[in-house]
Formats: sequence, C-alpha cells, structure tokens
Amino acid sequence: MAGLKAVVFDAYGTLFDVSSIAGACRELFGGDGDRLCARWRAKQLEYTWLRSLMGRYEDFDRVTADALSHSCAALGLELSDANGTALMERYNRLETYPENKAALSALADYRLMILSNGNPSMLEAVVASNGLEDVFERLISVRELGVFKPDPRVYELACSAAGLRANEIAFVSSNYFDIAGAAAFGFRTFWVNRRNEEPDVLGVGAAAVLENLGQLPDVLSAE
Repeated sequence: MAGLKAVVFDAYGTLFDVSSIAGACRELFGGDGDRLCARWRAKQLEYTWLRSLMGRYEDFDRVTADALSHSCAALGLELSDANGTALMERYNRLETYPENKAALSALADYRLMILSNGNPSMLEAVVASNGLEDVFERLISVRELGVFKPDPRVYELACSAAGLRANEIAFVSSNYFDIAGAAAFGFRTFWVNRRNEEPDVLGVGAAAVLENLGQLPDVLSAE
C-alpha cells in the first residue's frame, strides 16, 4: 500500500484472544464458563461505550472487573474475591492467536504499534506474557485521554505518537466498531473477521477484510 509507514493494531480480540480465558472460566464455573466468557466480553465493551458517553472514565482493568462482577451476578454465579482476582490476573495473560507471531515478523519493514482501550500495565503484561516486547515501537493507551474507542480523539493519539498523518497509517482490528471509528477518522483499515460476521451498517467500512492476521502481510505488499 503506497504511502503506508506504520501498522497500528487493536489489542483485545485482534492480537490477543479474549476467548482464551474461557478455560479459566470453565475451571471455576463448569458448564457456565463459556456463557460467562461471552457475557463478560460483551459487557466489558458496553461499559466502555457507556462510560465514554457519560464522561466517567475508569481504567480498563476497573471496567473489566466491573463487567465480570455484573456478568456473574446476571448468571447467578457466586464470584469470590479470590476467583475474581485469579480471573483478572489471567486476563493479563491472554493468548495470542497462533498465526500472529509469524505475521508480525513479516511486517518488520513497517513501524508497528498498538492502540488499545487497555491501560498501560495491562498492555505491558499481555505483550510480555506472549514474548512480544521487542515487536512494537509503542503501546498507546486511551488512558492518555480518559475516553474509549471509537472516539476520534483516540485515533489521533496514534498519529501523534507516530508523527504521521492518518493516510500513512494502516489500522487493524477484529472489532467492527473500531474499524468504523478508525475509517471515519481517516486510517486505511483492515478488518480481521475471524468469525465471518456481518459488518455493521455505519456508513464506513474496511479497505480489506481478512480471515486472520496471517493474510495481512500479503495484502499490504500486493500494491
């Protein structure tokens, strides 16, 4: 892609598999573990949008813990302090998708960064647990602004951090709301649609749709 100098990635769901915590949920809650995992993720995202709209920012670890607490209560599951702490610690060690390390290595000619709702300590922990400390030039957190994606100011953070214009940045996410926000801002966007989901109707879309991150190097080198 002519003119692209940096590739900026979403973290959760794109680089790191949020469903990889399901095993820990099943260990604690048996057959309810998968339902808890799905509800926890949905409520986590919902809380970021609501807090942004209300102007009541909290760090992503607090939002994640609150979403876990609500999800357990809604499913009738008793969450002890010890189990809550264990799950939150496990969230900081989410697994990366199997193709990601090779894909990131193949993108070494670009400046690579992460732009995430996660607060710095969470991002540092999950990157380190997957051995990716030397891959990314910057781990950019919305904490600098006190507002979550898809607020346009979040995407401006990447431009400021990289010292680049929007049209010089490729943005990669598995979350369509994030793709829409980044595309509306002016990034060239690449949607990792692992589950073959239908895109939302928001008036903006991705430049390319990928089945997994492993396809990204070839897509970027095709032109």
